[in-house]
Amino acid sequence: MKIPRLSVVTLGVGNLIKATKFYETILGTPPNQSYDGVTFFELPGTWISLYPLESLAKDISPEVPPARSGFSGITLAHNVHSKGEVIDIIERAKAAGARVMKDPQETSWGGFSGYFADMDGYCWEVAWGPMFEFAENGELRFRDNT
Repeated sequence: MKIPRLSVVTLGVGNLIKATKFYETILGTPPNQSYDGVTFFELPGTWISLYPLESLAKDISPEVPPARSGFSGITLAHNVHSKGEVIDIIERAKAAGARVMKDPQETSWGGFSGYFADMDGYCWEVAWGPMFEFAENGELRFRDNT
């Protein structure tokens, strides 16, 4: 069976209220808090959900420990239209309390990117690349170079 798209990414967070405010500031979109104990950011293509870490671990299995430590091996990415947007978003994240992990800079793959970590340690790459473009609905796609 083919999975046509990723629909929701849920982040287990230590403080739902603080995380909601942080992501509202970073994403520039109001959260949907219609359901008690969870926050949704309804983004084009893939939503982001914030859920208390302990509750998320318990929902998965009583055998899953809610502790997080170190780098998980997963990053989240936000692609943008320009190098200037990379810089602006990293600065906005920093002002909202994020820790800048890598200042915006030219990359080995021909793009421009930087990284920040949110208050729960989730690492985000903000990137621009000449090989990407956006469809009218905002979805990321490879530029047609034919």
